[in-house]
Amino acid sequence: MSDSETVLLVGGGGREHAIARALTDDPACDLYACASNRNPGITALAEGFETIAETAAEEIVAYATDVGADLAIIGPESALEAGVADALDEAGVYTFGPDADAARIETDKAFQREFMQSESIPGCPDFAVFDDMDAACDYIDDYDGDLAVKPAGLTGGKGVKVIGDQVTAEEAKTYLRENDYEQVVLEERLVGEEFTVQAFVANGDVRPTPAVQDHKRAYEGDEGPNTGGMGSYSDAGPELPFMTTADYADAVEILEATVDALPDYKGVLYGQFMLGADGPKVVEFNARFGDPEATNTLPVLDTSFLDVLTAARDGEPLPQLEFAGKATVCKYAVPEGYPTDPKSGAKITVDEDSVGDALLFYASVDEREDGLYTTTSRSFAVVGVADSIEEAEKQAEDALAAAGDGLRVRHDVGKPDLVQRRIDHMAELRGE
Repeated sequence: MSDSETVLLVGGGGREHAIARALTDDPACDLYACASNRNPGITALAEGFETIAETAAEEIVAYATDVGADLAIIGPESALEAGVADALDEAGVYTFGPDADAARIETDKAFQREFMQSESIPGCPDFAVFDDMDAACDYIDDYDGDLAVKPAGLTGGKGVKVIGDQVTAEEAKTYLRENDYEQVVLEERLVGEEFTVQAFVANGDVRPTPAVQDHKRAYEGDEGPNTGGMGSYSDAGPELPFMTTADYADAVEILEATVDALPDYKGVLYGQFMLGADGPKVVEFNARFGDPEATNTLPVLDTSFLDVLTAARDGEPLPQLEFAGKATVCKYAVPEGYPTDPKSGAKITVDEDSVGDALLFYASVDEREDGLYTTTSRSFAVVGVADSIEEAEKQAEDALAAAGDGLRVRHDVGKPDLVQRRIDHMAELRGE
């Protein structure tokens, strides 16, 4: 490895700010970035920044060539689906992110399930794929139990409807008939506690990071519509308080089996699991870091993230990962009305000095000459990092003084009573 590496980061959200911070912790990294919005957290860390749409493969390749990028890393799934990794790799810039074909494990839910079935990947729920909505509605009528209804393509984390939880069977059928999706997947409703394990993958190696629990519902007490994620927490060890070491090991085994079946996969493989009485099942795979989950795992990664990328590029074994042994709690501040009718273009102020010991990650905001403006998604995250979830939660909560007017927070993420509810729920499911 030369004295320094020029790395291009694609994307401008909270996940990408976390990636930028993890990379620039290594003095050998010269970071450049491009995104459709100007994220002040990323621009402060990067040597250069260009406003380019995340899906504009040709423009991104031109910028990578312009700055002499040795490596690239892609944050958002839209860029992967658009073949940005393919284009960069073809231009000779090693990209830590799968090509568009491998990224179908996220971008095409029908492919994902059929791949799991054909490759005998453990943890696959019962499912059926339909391109005829009348046939899908008949299946709902005939199915003995509740179903999750999933459009096959990307929906930004907001397209899934769960019968018996968010909608009735009749509402699910109306949803299918009104939305005119080309293809949908209907699968058994999984009951339990959700968690995520993200792994760095290259050259057949799988290096897992600690488990994280995200909170999708907009409001406290797991109420309201689904969002991209209002906040998340991780514990000081690899598993969460409601999990056993065996549960975590089972999840990692599923990721390893997936990579065995996709030997050329490179980048991050994110497994979202539902932990039930009989172990974890796969809710979905993502082909990139989660947002907010990246903000939990990257700040406690003691191994140089740049070393992971260079080993991947150079065909070497990925380094064994070391973590700080700290718990983390992330809470997002979002625009009023998010996610159904978010107010965008509102000028906001973020008092960086008020976050105390917590970390601040800017997300869907746009820095203009006269200040900072909201876009239609989550504005910024604060992350507490401490010896316990309880201490990390207090740190994150104190830091929310940074959120000025016009922003909303889900305050219960990581609070002791919410974590205890998760533990009690798992004990009940296991008959303990």
